Amino acid sequence: MSDDLYPKATQEIYNRRKELTPHTHEAFEAFSKSVFADGALPEKTKQLIAVAVAHVTQCPYCIQGHTKLAHRKGATDAEIMEAIWVAAEMRAGGAYAHSTLALDVLAKEHH
Repeated sequence: MSDDLYPKATQEIYNRRKELTPHTHEAFEAFSKSVFADGALPEKTKQLIAVAVAHVTQCPYCIQGHTKLAHRKGATDAEIMEAIWVAAEMRAGGAYAHSTLALDVLAKEHH
């Protein structure tokens, strides 16, 4: 039994996804390539955004992949860690901001 929580992303798994839904697979790959291409934002910035989003969605595959890609596109270790801190603040900030809902319910309960 493996000690890993998630199975390794292997070429076999990649091939199986492609085999099961080849047209969708190809469309997704084209979409991804288009999204991460240099545009109004350079690819390095897009990869840093992806690192932050991956930490919010908590996808281990995305965290690993986009951290590597961000680094390969020139992001420093400090830039990557700052992107992760932005993600942490946004996730915590979302919980804090949504306390408005709970406080609104409580205010109505007290009236």
